[in-house]
Amino acid sequence: MARAIMLQGTGSDVGKTVLVAGLCRLAANRGLTVRPFKPQNMSNNAAVADDGGEIGRAQWLQSLAARAPSSVHMNPVLLKPQSENGSQIILQGRVFGQAKGRDYQRLKPQLLGAVLESFEKVAAGADLVIVEGAGSPAEINLRPGDIANMGFATRAGVPVVLVGDIDRGGVIASLVGTHAILDSADRAIISGYIINKFRGDVSLFDDGIRAIEGFTGWPCFGIVPWLRGAARLPAEDSAVLERLARGGTGALKIAVPVLPRIANFDDLDPLRTEPDVELVFVRSGERIPADASLVVLPGSKSTISDLADFRAHGWDHDLQAHVRRGGRVIGICGGYQMLGRMVRDPLGIEGGTLETPGLGLLDIETEMAPEKTVRNSQARSTEYDAPLAGYQIHLGITRGPDCNRPSAIIDGAPDGALSTDGRIMGTYLHGLFGSDAYRARLLQSFGLSGERRNYRDVVEQALDEIAGELERHLDPGWFAGLIG
Repeated sequence: MARAIMLQGTGSDVGKTVLVAGLCRLAANRGLTVRPFKPQNMSNNAAVADDGGEIGRAQWLQSLAARAPSSVHMNPVLLKPQSENGSQIILQGRVFGQAKGRDYQRLKPQLLGAVLESFEKVAAGADLVIVEGAGSPAEINLRPGDIANMGFATRAGVPVVLVGDIDRGGVIASLVGTHAILDSADRAIISGYIINKFRGDVSLFDDGIRAIEGFTGWPCFGIVPWLRGAARLPAEDSAVLERLARGGTGALKIAVPVLPRIANFDDLDPLRTEPDVELVFVRSGERIPADASLVVLPGSKSTISDLADFRAHGWDHDLQAHVRRGGRVIGICGGYQMLGRMVRDPLGIEGGTLETPGLGLLDIETEMAPEKTVRNSQARSTEYDAPLAGYQIHLGITRGPDCNRPSAIIDGAPDGALSTDGRIMGTYLHGLFGSDAYRARLLQSFGLSGERRNYRDVVEQALDEIAGELERHLDPGWFAGLIG
């Protein structure tokens, strides 16, 4: 069995995902066969694994960091929120069912066997497996039947390193408090902790380290600075949207309405790396900027519900005004479905509303169907005759006159639609903007010239930069013992 270590956080969004990715790249750079693993993830940012099926986008990124093919077993349980209290359950890459929060708590013990089976498959042939927890083990109300944190770690016999986020404040209390409320068996499996997102003079925290050790007995395995390279990695989940919405200035303003069930919004990350693009995330209570040249409607986990919210925010009127001013619109997946005349859901797959009018910018209609399309794809843009590579994860079949002008040819078949004037475009292909030739041609159509950076190179360089930072700031004895 491979060596393994599990990073658990004192809370959500403490930086576990980036640390796991950085450790995977660091181990891979040392010549080890390393694999990431996350027992349970909750995110509408999904990817299609190399062996087929859905996993969290974060685990896809971590597999890239490990220089390993991605697998559905790297994230055996993926929860995709569909409503305020209910999620679709993806088990080992396939739709398992749906459950509300309380029902899922009762279901978790049944999923543990599949989680442990996937862990064994990931560990087979690896030198090292780096496991990421979810949320925090301090949520002791969720400990019975847990599969995401201590429930997995104690069952699989994987030692745990706690990660505390000093940037948000209260890191001493969060670590000491976690120690205080865990039971003795869970506490015993923790081998130490890492302080993450530190800014300034590290020596100022020497007394903090002594205090934490005095209360817990745990050693500190390192103080990691704010990792600037993390901003160039694909976003994991909607928790980061508040930060992304701050944006800078650029010659081309692109607006993105942020809806409650937004999905796969990391499609937009390649645009964020462009210095002459200002990407504006429009939130509740804000208007779509009148000076935006392009509006992008991203994916949605629940198209009909998000259409209702789109109208409730008044964004339908903003979008119509944008189009009247000559602005352009791109819809991806659920955003593409919203652009049509009607969205129908006769089987109630998304909920109780069986049909709703779309935004009417494309002459198409969509009908939801129970079979989900999940696959990686090669494609070509019909607008710009540019190669595309991406993936599809969607429910629904879209038809209509504007489909006779497909926006792309995907795996040899026409996809998407273009309006008669070419200013409104929709597609089911995720990863559209990550295709460098397409992105270059799109930005050129708005008058932006110059060379476009290779987006994959941007991500690879960021991973190497993060790995280098971890090598400098983590305890060398701890890491040497980890990799053997």
